Amino acid sequence: MTTPALALHALTVSFPSGDGRVDAAHEVTFSVQPGEILAVVGESGSGKSISATAVLGLLPATARRTGRIEVGGDDVTTPDKARLRRLRGKDVAMVFQEPMTALNPVLTIGSQIVEALRLHTSLSRSAARARAVELLDVVGLPDPAERFSYYPHQLSGGQRQRAVIAMAISCDPTVLIADEPTTALDVTVQAEILDLLRDLRHRLTSAIVLITHDMGVVADIADRVVVMRRGEIVEQAPVDALFANPQHPYTQQLLAAVPHLGHRPQSGRLLESTTAPDAAPATTGPRPAEPAGASNALELHNVVIEYPGRLGRGAFRAVDDVTLTIPRGQITGLVGESGSGKTTLGRCAVGLLRATTGRVVVDGTDITRASRRQLRDVRRRIGMVFQDPASSLNPRLTVGDSIAEPIRLQGSRAGRAQLERRVSELLESVELPASWRRRFPHELSGGQRQRIGIARAIALDPVLLVADEPTSALDVSVQARVLDLLLDLQARLGFSCLFVSHDLAVVELLANEIAVMHQGVLVEQGRRDDVLTRPQQEYTQRLLAAAPVPDPAEQRRRRTTPRPSP
Repeated sequence: MTTPALALHALTVSFPSGDGRVDAAHEVTFSVQPGEILAVVGESGSGKSISATAVLGLLPATARRTGRIEVGGDDVTTPDKARLRRLRGKDVAMVFQEPMTALNPVLTIGSQIVEALRLHTSLSRSAARARAVELLDVVGLPDPAERFSYYPHQLSGGQRQRAVIAMAISCDPTVLIADEPTTALDVTVQAEILDLLRDLRHRLTSAIVLITHDMGVVADIADRVVVMRRGEIVEQAPVDALFANPQHPYTQQLLAAVPHLGHRPQSGRLLESTTAPDAAPATTGPRPAEPAGASNALELHNVVIEYPGRLGRGAFRAVDDVTLTIPRGQITGLVGESGSGKTTLGRCAVGLLRATTGRVVVDGTDITRASRRQLRDVRRRIGMVFQDPASSLNPRLTVGDSIAEPIRLQGSRAGRAQLERRVSELLESVELPASWRRRFPHELSGGQRQRIGIARAIALDPVLLVADEPTSALDVSVQARVLDLLLDLQARLGFSCLFVSHDLAVVELLANEIAVMHQGVLVEQGRRDDVLTRPQQEYTQRLLAAAPVPDPAEQRRRRTTPRPSP
């Protein structure tokens, strides 16, 4: 056995609390060899990221660390300032989850890479600049000499992540720690980043520690897997063995909660329902009378949406001539990469954006020509679940007040007691205790806040629900519970749903029909099984080929099959 590139021995990180100290990581022990990719997986709060930041000495001042950390066989548990400066960037580099916050917004990406090179090498400024351009080319950034002078906001999310990786590998580190490097990326960009990391592993023989909750990514790239829960390691195994025969119940639960493209559960649910089979469904208010002839919940007819140009530039067309129909009681998945126009179309469907041309008909009412009074009436029959519940909930309102707000705004004359009963019913319908109506959003987890967002969206018994990436930032088990909840509520309440997502496995679980958008154009639509198994358009084929599946053997087979060209 060679000397491990990185080894943690009984690493414990604790923080003060009202009851003494709490261990965020408890006696964490693992090692990673040069040229190996080790995936560390688990839900938020499991101790994954805190263990990684402890290696670089990036813990908050209130943290207490015990145990031993070795890099290349050297003990770096308590380095002096000079050793710590060499450790960060030269020996161990880190790719952070959100590249926009990891990069300095007032410096060009090239100058930031040059700064790292000048700190850790003896290169002159001109040589460092040449090396920075070379690194940008290595990570696949187009026109690297030109992009050298770009600021972070001028790059897409995938390009920013490539720039961060270029900076991280600039000094050929012994260990590269990648903390959720693909979480917010589209499947095609994610596939490119994973290919890049795989190539860098062979080119630099660096050890890579990949922190993630995406089991599809783990299956695609990892050699070994460490599973963490509540600050402790519960299982370690080679990737094939872990997926084929997980030993710990938590690992089994984690894998069971992962949507698998092409393997839709027969029950249509990822997890067993937490509601007893004989439990009575939550009470819901009366649904408004259906307008005569309104057989469709949503109709989009040749919709064009443009944003006005700035500084003399022409208008930007975000949505181009889209026609789409969602019948009553149906879930339609809207998929595509960032910038394809998915969210813009969803916001237009609920009246938050006006179509430049074309018609938008919601429950029989053309909202593009509706008066203010008609639009107000239509909004009684529309609900929306936003991607980030933390920013869509008012932090100064209790969750009960947030849920009750749409009821009040639509002129309900219900008394206080009746309104509180309705809020309690809505909380119970999303499987949260009625007593939580007095809590504030910051007192809840991400998955619990998303349930509050769903409860608010169904408060008026909508005919149409628009869900914009509601699970993209959630852990797999939390995501599974939210998806099962949406399916249960849709079956119980019968609303139609436009489900916007870039995760094809999630869309397969929920949708009856799928519509695919690319650069503002609806390129393909049809029944779920037709689109996912017999895609007609090259772009759809490329999306499907790029989507990782939680099966290492399948991922290896897919890597040997050429992907459709862009």
